[in-house]
This record gives sequence, structure tokens and C-alpha cells, in this order.
Amino acid sequence: MDDDKTVLAVDLDGTLLRTDLLHENVAHHAARRPGALIGALAGLARGKAVFKDRLAQDFEPDAARLPYRQEVLDLIGQARRAGRPVVLVSASDQRLVDRVAAHLGCFDAAYGSRDGLNLGGAGKAAFLAERYGAGGYDYVGDAAVDLPVWRGARQAVTAGANARLRARVDAAAPRALHLATAPRPARAYLKALRPHQWLKNILVFLPLLAAHRIDAASLAATALVFVAFSLTASVVYIVNDILDIPSDRAHPRKRSRPFASGAVPIAHGALMAALLAAAVAALCIAFLPPLVILALAGYCLLTTAYSVSLKRKMAVDICVLAGLYTLRIITGAAATMLPLSPWLLAFSVFLFFSLAAVKRQTELLSSRSAGVDKLAGRNYEVGDIPVITAMALASGYNAVLVLALYINSETVAELYRSPFLLWLACPVLLYWLSRLILLTQRGLMDDDPVLFAVRDRISIACGAAIVAIVLAASLL
Repeated sequence: MDDDKTVLAVDLDGTLLRTDLLHENVAHHAARRPGALIGALAGLARGKAVFKDRLAQDFEPDAARLPYRQEVLDLIGQARRAGRPVVLVSASDQRLVDRVAAHLGCFDAAYGSRDGLNLGGAGKAAFLAERYGAGGYDYVGDAAVDLPVWRGARQAVTAGANARLRARVDAAAPRALHLATAPRPARAYLKALRPHQWLKNILVFLPLLAAHRIDAASLAATALVFVAFSLTASVVYIVNDILDIPSDRAHPRKRSRPFASGAVPIAHGALMAALLAAAVAALCIAFLPPLVILALAGYCLLTTAYSVSLKRKMAVDICVLAGLYTLRIITGAAATMLPLSPWLLAFSVFLFFSLAAVKRQTELLSSRSAGVDKLAGRNYEVGDIPVITAMALASGYNAVLVLALYINSETVAELYRSPFLLWLACPVLLYWLSRLILLTQRGLMDDDPVLFAVRDRISIACGAAIVAIVLAASLL
């Protein structure tokens, strides 16, 4: 860049930020004020600026936690040191632009959409030409919509642009500078799907194992349900992560999630969710029985309600999380028309309630370590830790009690040759649960106890021991 007094105009969404505030605003309203979103959409006929104005009235993003592009901040710092004026100019609503400008404190002026004027594309180009003259500014942008602005600039600067867009800018602008920007990693898109969470869907096989019904047809039917549940879960995780961006950014670990960090644009996430939902619909129509489709629909409804509202309800959120685990077992039984065992249902409800409570205990302990008194996006305070811990212990130990009562039932005598060996599983499960909660209390637990158990050697050993006990009771 030249050391002169030519103004440097910087775009906001996708350029200075690795996110789009309009998309975040829509997600915010979808999660918290859907009625207001519908009203704003109805007013789109009056123009985009009016639509943005209505949404911005109830949207206050934390500018300190937004994902900024360091290379653009460095360019702004370079211009400031050279004595050049720097302005922020964006199609976002003026209030949001002012909010970011006030936080950074590095702009001489900030311009956004207001008074019915949408400051994007050709409108932005006309605005800058009128204010600074043709060729009287350098412009930093990131998208094809900025091409009219780049054409009128003295120098075009791209940030986060792909090779195709860079070529178009080179052809359209008299001078061009392309900031070195790391490409969006493919693993960020894979991470957004949360494939590691698919492990939880192995629960659909539990009714088969509990009933000792292992045959090719039943395994194939259940495998299809596993695939459908995994794809559905990914849709839900994408939607939940988009709706939960503000809370995730306030969390010490969740802030690195793809949408909260800006590694994956919200628009891309919405497209991914739509494509996965279409794949699930095709799978349901072609292969799955009505009861399984009903269970998947119930899972979607419950998780949507959780994302929009229930996760902010004290204790209700823990019950819902436990219910979602149990629903996987119910769906597995529906796939093969197996009768649901009341023992299995009771055991799963208590066990998964305990694990859901451990999840909240972990988050509260992380908040306490960070000096935060309340859990972001949840209705819990640090002072609730002893109660949540007691809930986890009581429910976990009740699960062991249900297992002990099941071992003494007539059903076990019919299914196992040596049912007395199953008693050995009780102390193993007691040890595992006690250790899990103690590790959590010491701050050594990940956010999800199920995923922790999959990576933890002692947990794997406990699981292997229980499998060996069950096999011995079945065969000996």
C-alpha cells in the first residue's frame, strides 16, 4: 500500500469479520424471537435496509468476541501508522457497524445501512464515489457483490477471496492487492457435522443385544436406523451451533466451534443442513418403517425445542438430554419391532440423566475457573455445582440399582446361562460412575462425558470388563 492520504475503506461482514452479522441476526431471532423475524421478513418488500433495521432493534452482538481477520486488522494498523484515514463501510445496519467501530476504535468514520438506504454492492460504490470521488479510496472486500466498489477504487484489496474471485478482481480493478488468507480447512466442515457424536447412536443396537437377537436382517435394519440417526443428528448439531453462536463464543472451549469461530460461514452451514435433511428424507421414504420415521421426527422436534428454548430452562434441559439418549434406544427397538424392556428404559433414563448432569457440572466448573458466575445460555449459576453434582451421583447410583434388580428378574434367567455372573457388572459400573464424577469435580472432564469415556483408557477398560462379564454370563 502507498504511504499517502487516500482513504482506506474496509467492509465488515466476511472481510473484517469472518462472519456475517445479518446471518447471525437472523439466527438470533429464529432462536429467541421468531415472531419478530416473521414480521421483519414480511417487511422485506420495503427494502433490505428496512429489514435490517427491524432486526437490529433487538440484536446486540458482543463486539469483543466477534471473529476478526487478523490480516485485515494488520492492514488497518499499517494505514493508521502512515496517517491515512480509515473508514468502516458496510451493508450491515448502522447500529451494528457503530458497535464494532466503537469496540475497535481504529476508524475515522463508520457507515452502514440506514434510513432506507442499503449500503451494499452498487449502492456502496455510489456512496464512496460521491463522498471520496472516483478512484479516491482503496477498498477492502471479500465477495463478488463488491465488484462495483472495486471498479471505482484506486486499489482493490481482497480478504478471504478464492482464486476465482481474485481473478475477477484483477480483471475489473486497475490495481489489486490480495491479502494472504488461510483457506477454509475441510476439517472445519467435517467438524461442523460432529461425526464423533455419531458414537452415541450405537445405542440403537442396544435392544438387539439386550434381547439376544442377532441376525442379518435385524442388524441391517438397525444399521439403516443408525445412518439415518447420524445424519439427523448432524442436521441438529449444525442448527444448534448456529443458533447458539453467542453462548459458544462466551465459552472457553466452545468458542473454537466452526460457526462461532467463523471457520465455516453460517450460509454454508444452512446449506449443509438442508442437504443432509434431504438425504434423511430420501432414506426414510425408501427404507424406514413408519414407527422409526415417527421417532426421528420426534427427535427433530425435541432437539429443535431444546435449541430454541428448553436448554435455557433449569433442570428441564438435563431431562431433555437424558430423554434424547433414551429415544435412540426406543428407535432401535422400533426398527426391528422388538418389545421395549421396562428394565432397559429405566436403566437408560437414570444413567443418561446422570451423564447429562455431569455435562452441566463440567460447564459450571469451567465457568467458575474463568471467573464467570453464570453459565452462558443456560439457567445455572456457579453456586448450583453441589446440587448438580448430587443429581449426577443419585441418578447414576439409581441406574446401578435398576441393573441389580434386573439381574434378579425372571427375564435374566431366560436369557443367560449363568445370570449370577452379571452381579460383577454392578461394582464396575459403580466405580466408573464415581470416578467420572470425581474427575469432573477436579476439572479434568471434557464437555461431553460420553466422548470422554471413549478416549479414556480406564473407561474403555471398564466397558471391556462389562462386555466380558455379559459374554461369560451368556456362554458359561
